[in-house]
Amino acid sequence: MSTYYLLSLGCPKNEVDAESMAAILQEAGYRGTNQAAEAEILIVNTCGFLEAAVAEAIQAILDLAEYKENPEAKARFLIVCGCMSQRYKAEVLTSMPEIDAVLGTAQYGDIADVVKRLERGEDLRGVLPGKPGSLSHLREDRVPANGKQSYAYLKIAEGCSNSCSYCKIPSLRGALHSRPIASIIREAKQLLAQGKKELILIAQDTTRYGSDLDEGINLAILIQKLCDEVEGIEQIRIMYAYADAITDELIDTMARNEQVCKYLDIPIQHASNKILKSMRRHESAELIAERITKLRKAMPDIVLRSTVMLGFPGETEEDFQLLLDFIEEIQFDRLGSFVFSPEDGTPAARMSDPVDPDIAAERYQRLMEAQEKISLAKNKERIGNKLMVRLDDIDDGGILFKARSFGEAPDIDPIIHIASTMPDLTVGSWSPARIVDAEAFDLWGVTLDECSK
Repeated sequence: MSTYYLLSLGCPKNEVDAESMAAILQEAGYRGTNQAAEAEILIVNTCGFLEAAVAEAIQAILDLAEYKENPEAKARFLIVCGCMSQRYKAEVLTSMPEIDAVLGTAQYGDIADVVKRLERGEDLRGVLPGKPGSLSHLREDRVPANGKQSYAYLKIAEGCSNSCSYCKIPSLRGALHSRPIASIIREAKQLLAQGKKELILIAQDTTRYGSDLDEGINLAILIQKLCDEVEGIEQIRIMYAYADAITDELIDTMARNEQVCKYLDIPIQHASNKILKSMRRHESAELIAERITKLRKAMPDIVLRSTVMLGFPGETEEDFQLLLDFIEEIQFDRLGSFVFSPEDGTPAARMSDPVDPDIAAERYQRLMEAQEKISLAKNKERIGNKLMVRLDDIDDGGILFKARSFGEAPDIDPIIHIASTMPDLTVGSWSPARIVDAEAFDLWGVTLDECSK
């Protein structure tokens, strides 16, 4: 039985693809290992969304390639797949002769066949990725790689049809392809059977789920079916929502189902209508504000996260001030920000009137300083609040739990550091707790017994 080592880089959507590949390989008789030195087959699932991600992927490939040169290691083949392979295709092979095969984002399902062909001695360096866009590799029986964690990502669609001017995703992942509801339901049940009580719905644009399927299928209907048909779900979390696709039906569905976290990640990118138009976004600042107002009216305790981009071509100080004023008015609970970088092949890369990098960096600093004050104030408002938290892990000191409530997504949101007053609590369990202290990016709390809940 040959062994494989699979390294996945980038976003949670990539993680799901990698877990599906692992299921395919195991079904074909291959055995996974967490030690690259012990593997005969080395696989890197790359990200290629931004140049920084490409650089990270290249370094990871070169690091693993060293095992092929090491006589004490077992490595025979190095396979690269994912977004960087789709983006650069032939360049990946010509620049790195250590690679034995490349697979694009529509070829994850071919992984076992490719390995077998390499084992038979076939030369696959001339086989390049084809067009992107496929759901066929997704496995309902995949095993999430996050071990004993109580949550799992559930990928409900592939690709994107929004065609934002700065984004490579449509060329890397194809147009929107939504999964049938029945397949998602079956996978949700499989994940629940593995002890995954929190399902995190992900896609490039979750809120447009179903728009390419039969009339009447949408995210609200999917969520309601998950609530009605999958017994044991404790939380459903929605990531990557576009404001213009947040419908009244979706807001109502979120509000009336207690399993749905009162939490939404809405990457608005900007609040200057001029810049939004140049970005080819579908929203205006007014529409974004209107949707957020409706969300907060329906769910007063909702936690909102967003992402914005600074330094987009043509962004003036006036445009930036519009964004800064919008952020201070809307008061997102959490906000991420990044500076525009031109990506080859996108319309934005060819735009004139670039923003000086020093000016963009200065705007980034000003924005994040403003958001830090907002986040600190929002977190301090939670001091004294009683809420249910899930104990995800033990902190590095071995004393406090790392915990999350409905308002924290894994890996990207603040950790709630919880001191336990009860000896029988374990990782993965729920506990009532009270928030006792807060900083901008961390919260502290203490568990409560039932009588003080």
